[in-house]
Amino acid sequence: MDIILIVLISIAFLTLLERKVLGYIQIRKGPNKLGFIGLLQPFRDAIKLFTKEISLILKSNYLYYLISPILSILIIILIWYNIPIFNNIINLKFNLLIILCIISMGVYGLMIAGWSSNSLYSLIGSLRSIAQTISYEVRIILIILSLIFLIESFNLIKFRKFQYYIWFFIINFPLFLIFFVRFLAELNRTPFDFAEGESELVSGFNTEYIRGRFAIIFISEYGIIIVIIILLNIFYFGNHQSFLFIYIYIYILFIILWVRGTYPRFRYDNLIYLTWKIYLPIRLNYIIIILILKLIFLI
Repeated sequence: MDIILIVLISIAFLTLLERKVLGYIQIRKGPNKLGFIGLLQPFRDAIKLFTKEISLILKSNYLYYLISPILSILIIILIWYNIPIFNNIINLKFNLLIILCIISMGVYGLMIAGWSSNSLYSLIGSLRSIAQTISYEVRIILIILSLIFLIESFNLIKFRKFQYYIWFFIINFPLFLIFFVRFLAELNRTPFDFAEGESELVSGFNTEYIRGRFAIIFISEYGIIIVIIILLNIFYFGNHQSFLFIYIYIYILFIILWVRGTYPRFRYDNLIYLTWKIYLPIRLNYIIIILILKLIFLI
C-alpha cells in the first residue's frame, strides 16, 4: 500500500512540475490559482476525473476496454516493487532482468486499449506503439547488456558498488546519450510521442477513454517516467541513497520536460531509420569493444 501512495503522490506533483515548466517555457504562469502557487491543482484534477459520470462506448469490446488501464497500472506497481530503493525485502540477484521483462509487457496495455476502443485513431496509435517497441526495445537491451558485461551481474545493488570510484556516465557517455534518446521513445515522450500524436491521431490510443480510466492510463504513463529515471540514475551514476541522487534525478527530469517544450515531433520513418541504421551498429560495436577490453585486462 505504501508503494501505491508513493506512486500517486509522486505522479501528482510530477504533473504539476511539468505544467509549470511548460508554462514558463511558453511565457505563462501555468497552474497558479488553486492553493499556494497551484500546489493543490493535481488533487483537484484527480477529484474531477474520478467523479465524472460513468459511460461505456456501445461498439467497444467492454471487457478488454475496462481491463487495459488496470493492466497498465499493475505493471507500474510491479516494477516499483522490484526497485531496491523502495523495497529492501525483494533484493534478488536477477531483479534487473525481472524489471526488463515487466517493462516489455507495458506495450500490451497500449495495444489492448487501442484495439478494444474500436476507433481507427486509437488503433493506429496502438499499432505505432507496437512498431516502436520492436524498434527500440532490442536496442535498450543491448545498451544495458554492455553495462552488465562490466559488472557481470543482474543485481541493481552491484551498480552502486562498481561505481564507487568512477561513474559509468563518464566511461560510457556515448551510450548514456543513446539510452536517453531511447528512453524518450520508450515513454512516448516528445519528440517521439507517435502513439499520442494529437495533431494527426486526436490524442492517439486513449481517444475513447474518459473519467477514471483515462486517469489510470495517465498515472501509468507518468509512473514509468519516474521508474526509468531512477534506473538511469542507478545505471550511470550508481547512487540511490544520497542527496546527489535527488539532484541528478531532478536535473534529468527537467531535461525531459525541457525537450517537450522545445522540440517538434519527429517524423515516424526518421525514428525507425535512426534506430535501425545508426544506433544499432554503434551499440553492437560498443559491446564488442567492451568484451575485447575485458579479455585484455583478464590476460
